[in-house]
Parts: sequence; C-alpha cells; structure tokens
Amino acid sequence: MKFIINTDGGSRGNPGNAAIGVVVDGREYGEYIGKTTNNVAEYKAVIFALKKAKALLGSKKAAETEVEIRADSELLVKQMNGEYKIKNEELQPLFFEIWNSKQDFKSVAFKHVPREENKDADRLVNQALDTLL
Repeated sequence: MKFIINTDGGSRGNPGNAAIGVVVDGREYGEYIGKTTNNVAEYKAVIFALKKAKALLGSKKAAETEVEIRADSELLVKQMNGEYKIKNEELQPLFFEIWNSKQDFKSVAFKHVPREENKDADRLVNQALDTLL
C-alpha cells in the first residue's frame, strides 16, 4: 500500500502567525499552530501528517505502507533527504521527531513539488490563517 501526502506550512511574517495544511490520502487538514517561522511550520506539517497517517492506518498497516511526502519546501525536502545540513537549532528536534515517526512505516520518501502541485495543502494553510482575521 502507498500513501501520498501533501504538506505545507506557512507563516504571515517570519516569525508570525503560522499554520499547517496536510492532505493525507485525500483527507484534508488545516490547523493554526501559533507564532513561528515558515520553516518550523513546514516541519510541523510533516510531523502532523505522519501522525495522522499512522492513526488512520493503525500500527500494523502503517508498518506495511510506503509513504511519499510531497512538499513545496525545497529546504525541508533536501534536509530530510540528507542533501542539506540542519544548522538551525529550532529545526533539529523537529527533524528527529520526523525521523522517529518514519520508523512506523515501511518507507517514507520526500519529494519536492512545485507550488502549483501543492495547491490543496497551501489552501488549507491560508484558510487556517484567514480564520484569525
């Protein structure tokens, strides 16, 4: 089994009000996460997505499932794929949380997609932020 997950995180101001948007196997989730940076929001979107995927699948099915995370954050994807070092101390614990969550699945791959291919996750971020107005 394969799950396709689209994630996005964003902040209005950097740092500023931030939200995540996640589409897990066609199910949509958007949530305000407080004040933080855009990069932290991107990471928190992936953490949320992996936890949600495991909850939807259950532990046994998750262990048999391949996950592909699609994100428009080149930084996140390259850091998760080991192409960039994680120098920002705020991102390091989030990286490890994702790394640990990856162990619940058969495999987890990270793929960079253009913003146009991540419209649903982006829309969910903006909807969550718009509720603050």
